[in-house]
Amino acid sequence: MALQESVTTAFTHLRAKLSQRLAAAGGLGALLGRQEDADLPFPSVVIEYIVPNGKSWAFRSWHRRMVKLAQRAEGFLRADRYRPLAVQEGCLKWYTVLHFEQPHQLEQWINSSDRDALLKAGRDIFKSYKFKSFETGMEGWFSNESGEELTGLGPPAWKEILAVVLGLYPIIMVQGFILERLGLFEDWDPASAMLANNLITTCIFTLIVMPRIVRWLNFWLRPAHRRSPVQTEVVGTIVTVLAMAAMVYFFNEIA
Repeated sequence: MALQESVTTAFTHLRAKLSQRLAAAGGLGALLGRQEDADLPFPSVVIEYIVPNGKSWAFRSWHRRMVKLAQRAEGFLRADRYRPLAVQEGCLKWYTVLHFEQPHQLEQWINSSDRDALLKAGRDIFKSYKFKSFETGMEGWFSNESGEELTGLGPPAWKEILAVVLGLYPIIMVQGFILERLGLFEDWDPASAMLANNLITTCIFTLIVMPRIVRWLNFWLRPAHRRSPVQTEVVGTIVTVLAMAAMVYFFNEIA
């Protein structure tokens, strides 16, 4: 019974994380490529510009043109511009955050020819720029890329989900066996026991297991904007699925 409760608790935690993922992607329909209305959080892009002090007014004018261009794009929600920061002698760092309804709409705007032309026109105003887009909510685990422009920091959503389940499943099972045999939390009230279980699971998953999963599957968990060879996609998927199947078999045998 204790094992069953521990497994149920951990899977409840997993469902909550996946629900957050679905919300960020706009629901299950968005994961399958169908457009649906979505609640916050929305896919966003954070853009950083380094602008000489003497060109601040020119940058403001150019930036208004860029925002107006984005406003005409499909799925545009809003643009946030923040007060500039003095980062080096004679220069300011400006930040803009653009929000769209769906990840594919954000990607379409980033890759649009109109945006590219306006960006080239602004090269004489700002010294440099870079941006990062956040589309799935899981980029913190899967992103180790840097550069001037990245249209997506993480791998496709279905790979992220498989990787999360691959790392979380054995933690849930092993933790359940250990807690059952040690009799921990048996005298605790259900709410406190659930909180303690979730804290243990999340710490192990985030600090120990997930970094190793990402490192082991790094050849497969490539950013979505980088196309991998078909062979790599097939091998990575098979390895992940077989690893899950092997763990299911193992835990069934020792149960």
